[in-house]
Amino acid sequence: MAKREYSYYPGCSSQKKASADNFMRSANAMCDALDITLKEIDDWNCCGASIGYAGGGEIPRLSLSARNIALSKQQHGDADIIAPCAACWIATKEAEERVEHNPRVREGINAALAEIGLKVEPAQMPKTRHMVEMLVEDIGLDTIANGKKKGLEGLTIAGYVGCQTNRPFGIAGESFENPKYLDNMVEAVGAKAVDRYAKKVACCSGALMFSEPEKGQALVRDIIEAAYDGGADMIVTPCQLCQMNVESYQTDINKRFGTKFNIPVVYYTQLIAVAYGKSAEEAGLDGQIIKATKLEALAGK
Repeated sequence: MAKREYSYYPGCSSQKKASADNFMRSANAMCDALDITLKEIDDWNCCGASIGYAGGGEIPRLSLSARNIALSKQQHGDADIIAPCAACWIATKEAEERVEHNPRVREGINAALAEIGLKVEPAQMPKTRHMVEMLVEDIGLDTIANGKKKGLEGLTIAGYVGCQTNRPFGIAGESFENPKYLDNMVEAVGAKAVDRYAKKVACCSGALMFSEPEKGQALVRDIIEAAYDGGADMIVTPCQLCQMNVESYQTDINKRFGTKFNIPVVYYTQLIAVAYGKSAEEAGLDGQIIKATKLEALAGK
């Protein structure tokens, strides 16, 4: 397998002891197995995520991501920026597009960046891509399937894409309403993907889970019920916020709605890491609130 190198913007949630610490560990294990080198952008900053839209204006919000782009260009040249977090990916990609196509916005961003000796220029910025784009387009599902050391046969998995990795940008060539890349990834490592998963691209409620928990929990209830309806043993997602909302609120949802949910919610990186022979710990399975016992058992074989 040819070695590949990328600039890497991990995002806040993937940091050690943060909410998606186990994602980062599984991503490192997966990339090690696939001979992918992620060169982290030194001194990267938060993309702003939801709070960036709450106040302060458009230019300050976009300048946060533009700074990361400028740092990546300075440190890693034209290497593509890989962002594993949906919010980080959207924010960085939006900044890239606004710099390319809006001179007024570009002028404002560069006025801000000039204060720290940085600048972004149209047609000279590295391309920003989600990690699943890189896996599907550069590595390829056939390569992932052919290189696995153990299949995940016996697992039935609901591929929960969520809304942010599908809109507004989406993955090239995929349907907005029924994207297949996650299902195809599940099948590539030997598991069975739930067919016609009704809530595949439904919103997990995002930050609404904190401000209006009853509404947020109702949305997640429907996502989980649809997975159970499809016979799923677990849910897999590419989004750190989706993973947290769908996994960690199941106890609260059970109390509120009288359900009995107890379904593991894992990352695609964890599936691939296990399929490539990594241990449960290396795949970050020890970081689950609801233990993915069937996946752990396969990792131990």
